[in-house]
Amino acid sequence: MNVLVLGKDNWSLKFSAKRAVRRLGLSKILLRRPFLPVAISPKDPCNLARTFAAKPDTLSLPKKRGPKPRAIVEFPQPLVLEWVDPPTFPEAFALHLERHGDSCHHLHRAVIASGEAFDRKTFHNWKIGKRLPATLQSFEVLGRVEQRYRLPADYFRDKLIAAAKAPRGHRFTNIADSERRRMAWHLPDDLDQRPDAERAEIIDWVRTVIVSGATDYRRYQAESLRHRYGLRFPPLDGVDCGAWDDAVLYPKVNGLRTPPRLIREVKDLIQFKTSTLSAIGSKRAGVWGDETVAQKVEHLGLLFGAMTADPTSPIGGRGVPSDSLTLGLLVLPSVWDWYLTWRETKRGFYTNWEVNMLAFGLALTRRETGWLRQRPAIAFDLAVIDGLVSDDDLARARIDWDGICDQAHDHCLRRAKEIQRVARVHRDPFEPILAILETDRPLASYRLITAEIAARIPDGRRYPKAAAEVVRGMLMLRMGLHLGVRQKNLRQLLLCPRGNTPRSERQLETLKRGELRWNVRETKWEVLIPSNAFKNANSSFFGGQPFRLLLPDLDGLYPHIDAYIAQHRPILLAAAEDPCTFFVKTVKRTSRDAAYDSATFYEAWRLIIQRYGIYNPYTKRGAIAGLLPHGPHNVRDVLATHILKTTGSFEQASYAIQDTPEMVALHYGRFLPQDKAALAARILNEVWETG
Repeated sequence: MNVLVLGKDNWSLKFSAKRAVRRLGLSKILLRRPFLPVAISPKDPCNLARTFAAKPDTLSLPKKRGPKPRAIVEFPQPLVLEWVDPPTFPEAFALHLERHGDSCHHLHRAVIASGEAFDRKTFHNWKIGKRLPATLQSFEVLGRVEQRYRLPADYFRDKLIAAAKAPRGHRFTNIADSERRRMAWHLPDDLDQRPDAERAEIIDWVRTVIVSGATDYRRYQAESLRHRYGLRFPPLDGVDCGAWDDAVLYPKVNGLRTPPRLIREVKDLIQFKTSTLSAIGSKRAGVWGDETVAQKVEHLGLLFGAMTADPTSPIGGRGVPSDSLTLGLLVLPSVWDWYLTWRETKRGFYTNWEVNMLAFGLALTRRETGWLRQRPAIAFDLAVIDGLVSDDDLARARIDWDGICDQAHDHCLRRAKEIQRVARVHRDPFEPILAILETDRPLASYRLITAEIAARIPDGRRYPKAAAEVVRGMLMLRMGLHLGVRQKNLRQLLLCPRGNTPRSERQLETLKRGELRWNVRETKWEVLIPSNAFKNANSSFFGGQPFRLLLPDLDGLYPHIDAYIAQHRPILLAAAEDPCTFFVKTVKRTSRDAAYDSATFYEAWRLIIQRYGIYNPYTKRGAIAGLLPHGPHNVRDVLATHILKTTGSFEQASYAIQDTPEMVALHYGRFLPQDKAALAARILNEVWETG
């Protein structure tokens, strides 16, 4: 309440007047009056309220002391015409306030309308750098300041180009909180001021292109993720089979747990295919690595999850009781045909995925070396399943196990040949990066993403964690482009800081991991990866020798590596245990492990592409128009295609990705007839140009 009372005890009279006004119900009248000096007796403050309420105009206002406020000019003339543009927002804001002779208070009076909720102290906090604009209202006010000082549009916003978070203040309707957080980064500041039709168009574009990926396969995958059905297996390495009889130890999927018997069988299969020496009396063909184990366990989870799923659910499963699940079902052709038909119905066509699954069935039932072939006792775990397993199937399996395995082997072989003839490609690996591969220099185009990231690194002093995450993302792309290795080798790359003793080649072979270390003799960062750490360890590219590469100190790579190791990586780790890998996750209160796995590393790479790689026509941010979200494996396509378009040599392209020319031609290089013709024409045209 704006009332001043004069008397012996000004403060007590002031509060007494307030109480009197409230008792008389006159608070609204007095609160609307400006500063009001009144002389009354300290004994009767209620008389003041009664007098003012009866005759509000009898109390005249004295003239305010001090200088008169400056007149508000819409476009003030600058006091200084020549000035040097500061690099940071606080410096630029303070400079233009001083250039135009404005104080924070006067600027507030000039650009903030009466009754508008915008604190005058905000300008002061911006000026001294205590706070920075972060809401849509703040950016709108900045636009008014730019107009007042006749500065270019987004002059101040460009000083904040490396914001750590998306602007706050968008008004969404019918959008979940999780989706709103993902979309906020990619929406223009003036979204709420645009027409409804345009606003809906922008939101749909962000959902389709940036969030989901816009390809047929991504849409299929997103729909599949809404209805999960794959059974989950607990960690199987070094765990006693009986320990998993406790149903509390592993999670449910659609209300079902993986039955303990199936877990024991899968564990035995993994031990059979991964142990250094096969068990006495057993035979096998080849061994599985860690990645193969993870893949086979996932595929078995999908198969048995589809069988147990409710037929009336969106999954449309078979409804098999969970206690009837066993790997022994894979010797029955009826089970294979049902699963193949189910997958074809779900996807709409056959792919090589089904062919690979049939190859797995062939390996399980192969003579002498098949795991199922050598487990005849598993026939007694089979039970009758209506429409899949009959009494005759049970009797034959228990009497003639070899014969039923032969039947399953022949059936899988025949189905694999039939599906190969009609199989279609569902996930085109080139589709997300087609905008890059179609250029003359794909690597130069992809490099634009790293330049975009480097230009938008947040201020590490104000946003240390955000800056660390952006630098980590940039180094992911840089290391991937320089090394050309697979995702596994990149995320498992160990770190040996400067001054520390590097691990020996034998230690790295035991760990099956590479290492980033400082080469004292060459004074360069070096990457050493033993050949057994690669998926194609037996490839002719390695010849049993390790992969060794000195990283070039180009485009600020070394300063970024040094800053990441010294400043950013410890911030990401926080108090968590160091996994000793070069790339570490951002440790949060719910985190258990700072090391990346395949899924989290893919998502981290994909997030960087979404924010900095894809050009957004509505925000004018991003590096490449037409790019779609993708993972680290696509870098190998970029490197191989760049060398093919430059040299035409499949052999040189294979050197960039540690593989063979045959694999480059089959999977990695996009070298079309017009690219080959253009390369030949470039050489032949030199004759006409030089004479």
